[in-house]
Amino acid sequence: MPEDGILTEQQIKCIPEVSFELIPIRNLVSNQDYQRALSEKHIRDALEEFDVYQLNPVKVSRREGVNYVFDGQHTIEIVAAASGSRDTPVWCMIYDDLKYKEEAHIFADQQKHVKTLLPFETFSAHIEAGDDKQMIIDTTVRSYGLKVAGKREPNAICAIGTLERIYDKYGINVLDTVLRLAVGAWEGETNSLSGSILMGIAKIIVSYGDDLKEDMFVDHVGKVSVKSIVRTAKERSPGALGYAEAMILAYNNKNKQRLSLRALHGGKFVANDPNDYGD
Repeated sequence: MPEDGILTEQQIKCIPEVSFELIPIRNLVSNQDYQRALSEKHIRDALEEFDVYQLNPVKVSRREGVNYVFDGQHTIEIVAAASGSRDTPVWCMIYDDLKYKEEAHIFADQQKHVKTLLPFETFSAHIEAGDDKQMIIDTTVRSYGLKVAGKREPNAICAIGTLERIYDKYGINVLDTVLRLAVGAWEGETNSLSGSILMGIAKIIVSYGDDLKEDMFVDHVGKVSVKSIVRTAKERSPGALGYAEAMILAYNNKNKQRLSLRALHGGKFVANDPNDYGD
C-alpha cells in the first residue's frame, strides 16, 4: 500500500475484486461447455510428482450461489485424487460479478500473455534448487568439458529434454557413455551434441551392449562428418532411429567386427551377420 494508504484510479483498475475461500471440492462445479476435457494422463503424471507448493488457487465464478470453476479443473481433480476425498477443500479466488460469457472469454485468453519457461530456464532453476536429477546430469556433462546451455555454441548442449529423457529411460551410466562417445568422435562440435545425435547414440548403446566397441565407434564414426551422418539419417528412418542407423553404417565401414542393423529394430542381434549390414 502507498504510504498515505490511498490508491490511484489506475492502481485500482489493476486489482481484481475477488475474495479467497477454502471450498470443499464437492462444492465446486467444473462441467462448463467452454472447458477442455479432463486429461487423465495429466492427472496421473501430476500425482506421481505431487507437490502442494505447485498448487495455484482455483478461479471460481459464483453465480446464483453455485461455484463454477473456470480455471483449475485439473487442480481440483489432482487434489481429490491425492487426498482421497472430494471433501478436501482447496483455496479459491472467487469472482462474484461474472456472467457465463465472461467466464468463457477469460478461460479462452488465460494463457494469451503467459511466457512459458524455456528448457534451460527450467533446468537452471532445478540446479539452483539442488534437485538430484539435474545436478547429476550437469555434473556428468561438465566432466566431459561440456556445459548445458540455452543457445548453440561449441561444447554446449541445448538438447536438455534429450539429456533428461536418456537419464530417465536408461540411467546415468548410459548417459555418461553417450557423452563419452559423442565427445570422442567429434570433440564437442556443436552439431554433434544435438538431441537426435545423442538419442541415436543412446539407442545404439542399449541395442548392442558390450558388443559395441567404444574405440571402434570413436575411430570409425568420428571419421564421418556430422553433416554426412545427418544426411544419411534422413534417408534411412525418421527420428533417432535414422541417426542410429547412419552411425552403425559408419561403424561397420572397413570393420571386421560389424554389427547387424536388425538389433536397432528390436530384432535378435546377430554379430557378423553377412546379410544385414545395410550395405
